Amino acid sequence: MQLNVSWGNLINLLMIAAGIGVCGLSLLQIRKAPIPKQVRKYFLTFLWLVIGYITMHLARQLLEGQPGEVVRTVIRTVTFIEFLLSGFMTFMLTVMILYTALPENRARGIMYMILGLLAVHVIVLIISQFTDLYYSFDENNIYHRAPLYLVSNLTPLLMMVQGAYLLIRYRDKFEKRIAKAFWIYLLAPFGAMILQAFWSEVQFVIFATVGAAVNMFAVITSDLTEKYEQQQIESSRIETELSMATRIQADMLPNIFPAFPERKEFDIFASMDPAKEVGGDFYDFFLIDDDHLGLVIADVSGKGVPAALFMMASKILIQNYAIMSRSPKEALEATNKQICQSSHEDMFVTVWLGILELSTGILTAANAGHEYPVLKLPGGQFELLKDKHGFVIGGMPGLTYREYEIKLEKGAILFLYTDGVAEATDEHNEFFGTDRLLDALNTSENETPRQVLESMDRAVGAFVKKAPQFDDLTMLCIKYNGI
Repeated sequence: MQLNVSWGNLINLLMIAAGIGVCGLSLLQIRKAPIPKQVRKYFLTFLWLVIGYITMHLARQLLEGQPGEVVRTVIRTVTFIEFLLSGFMTFMLTVMILYTALPENRARGIMYMILGLLAVHVIVLIISQFTDLYYSFDENNIYHRAPLYLVSNLTPLLMMVQGAYLLIRYRDKFEKRIAKAFWIYLLAPFGAMILQAFWSEVQFVIFATVGAAVNMFAVITSDLTEKYEQQQIESSRIETELSMATRIQADMLPNIFPAFPERKEFDIFASMDPAKEVGGDFYDFFLIDDDHLGLVIADVSGKGVPAALFMMASKILIQNYAIMSRSPKEALEATNKQICQSSHEDMFVTVWLGILELSTGILTAANAGHEYPVLKLPGGQFELLKDKHGFVIGGMPGLTYREYEIKLEKGAILFLYTDGVAEATDEHNEFFGTDRLLDALNTSENETPRQVLESMDRAVGAFVKKAPQFDDLTMLCIKYNGI
């Protein structure tokens, strides 16, 4: 079999080989580009369609004029695939334009219409394969266009018109260089057809299709790569700022232990493990005077940076008012008044505030919607201390709170925590709960506050296993040693 190789076909062969090579290089490049998976999948498919389209066109050019029934069957099949891939290329381009311009829910209706055009294209092509509707081959297997040849481009043309309409209608949705790349791909084949009218043997349409496709790929991947790099820079900046915020928040809380090594009347330990980089829980302890120790455990609504900012403001207010008033009740009322006057973010904080008189062991406390404290008396077990709950701080102005007193005997241990401990969730969405909390406290040998918190950390960790942490874990424990 002698192949039909004219000077025109040689030029076409060089252009097609170059097109396949450029598309192949683009396929290799796209696998390394930092772009979304969906976009990568689109371009991989699109570039393979372009390679298939120009390869089928080349095969038809080379086989045309070769005699034999087998060649006729092959060349008709190759031509069918060429026309088919042309429609799929246009379809994918229009879909890309569609989903760039519109959100998925609004694009769905237009998508059905484009799919309908593609289905018509495929059905009519199948019919033409057996009826010479668009093209035919004579006894020498020479390709001839049928009178309805132009109709073969009708559905792809309608899809391109739809794409052009979207580019015009939603022009404000596209970045200029991406819109330009889409326009080049839509219009380049028409310019090539004009050139081909004067130089029919050279397939300028193939050259235009490959060039426009690769240009579109390069522009979009370059744009997405730039955005990815900018996101990485921004992400690094945010990560640095969050790391700094974490350190600032940690420094706001007492974190040096033993806290008061010169004071033998008590031993205290506390910890906070935020669910995010920064959290809304906080604890605090401070000497009001030589004989009074302030104790605070609190939980701000919400998570992240806003909760952390609210937490720091609340911590400062509570400590200041506790030192000034020496009364948990008055400190909580003053804090609530200040927060309700100055905060407009609908945030609130649950607080347990106690003031321990070190010389007598008398603990005066007030609870603003926080978890029940847990108390262990000498020789006894850890038990919930079901105190009177007031409303949360910041919930509404004009609130009042009740105080109560507890006499801590020498050796008594008080354990305070936030709801992140009791509501720690395992892989089956089951809560750790206060029953497990009490069991963990009572089944371990907890001689010091540090040991109490360490055993509780182990118990919660063994329960949740690999389940993600949804809330901050904050605990404070004090052992009263007496004088």
